[in-house]
Amino acid sequence: MNDTGQLTLLWEPQRKVFTVSELDAALRGVLNADFDNIWVSGEISGSKVTASGHCYFTLKDRDSQLKCVCFKGSLRYLKFKPQDGIAVLARGRLDLFPGRVDLQMIVDSLEPQGHGALQFAFEQLKKKLGAEGLFEPARKRKLPKLPRRIGVVTSPTGAAVRDIVQILSRRFPGIHVRLYPAQVQGEGAVEQVVRGIEYFSRSGWAEVVIVGRGGGSLEDLWTFNEESVARAIASCAVPVISAVGHETDFTIADFVADLRAPTPSAAAELVVCTRQELLDRVAALRAQSQRAIHFRISQLARRLHQQGIDRPSAILHRRVGRYGQRVDDLEYRMRARLVARIDAMSRRLLNADRRLRSLDMRLKLAQARRRLEMAESALPQRLHLRLLAASARLEPLRAQLQEMSPLRVLDRGYAIVETSTGEVVKDAADVPVGSSLGVRLARGRLRVRVESQ
Repeated sequence: MNDTGQLTLLWEPQRKVFTVSELDAALRGVLNADFDNIWVSGEISGSKVTASGHCYFTLKDRDSQLKCVCFKGSLRYLKFKPQDGIAVLARGRLDLFPGRVDLQMIVDSLEPQGHGALQFAFEQLKKKLGAEGLFEPARKRKLPKLPRRIGVVTSPTGAAVRDIVQILSRRFPGIHVRLYPAQVQGEGAVEQVVRGIEYFSRSGWAEVVIVGRGGGSLEDLWTFNEESVARAIASCAVPVISAVGHETDFTIADFVADLRAPTPSAAAELVVCTRQELLDRVAALRAQSQRAIHFRISQLARRLHQQGIDRPSAILHRRVGRYGQRVDDLEYRMRARLVARIDAMSRRLLNADRRLRSLDMRLKLAQARRRLEMAESALPQRLHLRLLAASARLEPLRAQLQEMSPLRVLDRGYAIVETSTGEVVKDAADVPVGSSLGVRLARGRLRVRVESQ
């Protein structure tokens, strides 16, 4: 403190002044040192691709946002394209926007959260190309019946090309096969496969192209899930067969190609028939041609016959027919006369036979014996019938007699009183007191004595 009572500072802090450029450079150094290779999670928003090929979007969570850019060189290698609303993990580095101290993230790779990146990219591209109509059956082209020149786009060292060449040579020797060597996985594979397809499309040498490789994982087969490969297949001037992996493997190339083969070997079998099949087909066509020629000749012969021969033939047939009718009439008349004579002779013979039979004593005795036997056999039957008739007449009389029988009266509770001499007592005065009487009941008899009158 001085004499005047004022406080004097003995040390004053030195000011650190940055220009904007210096601050920009300092921040870049810090970011490059500490935030060069980081992962940031968030949801994509405001994604857009500019004319330069760069993609700009924002990563956001509930409280903050971070501007991001994916340059063209990195964007082409992403397994899927940035899309609004997708939760992702972004790998890259923090940087400042050139000329402005604005923080942004330069993204090198993206992975969807909760979903495999490759599978997500597959579904995304499949949906996109399907909406464009690249999978429609109507745009699929038929393979040539017997291609003479076949182009193959695959690795020159893989098993796929060996299988294709071996099967084609066995099924139909002499077919020309041209290989466009291409990497089928790894860096540069997509460009090489696309160039191979475009070569055969542009040159016009091949009649059909086989594109494919042997089996592998989803990552190994990914070259054939790239959009550029799919569009090259779709725009190829000749039919394309996709033969990627094994039977259970499916790629975008399979959906776009004109024909999908489950394996490279199957593609070789589908693209060309065997020599024997061709020979059988030629034989069938030859037989068909011969049948057509014979049919045509028969038609011409029939027409010639109708024009030059039918009229004389008709006249001749009518004359022959009239003579035939006369012959038929004479035959009918002769047949009728013969039948009449035979009938007359048969009747005379029959009459003579009847007369002879009537004079034969053996026949008369046989007839008498038959009549006697018939009479003897009929006698018991006549006696039985007479007994039945007599029995029928006797039954009513028996019934009437039973109704009039005094025994039936006894059955109703009455009794017959008889004297000792067997006379029926009709009047009480006829028996004195002390007489012994007999009483006949319906069942049994009683002996009684008269006590009084």
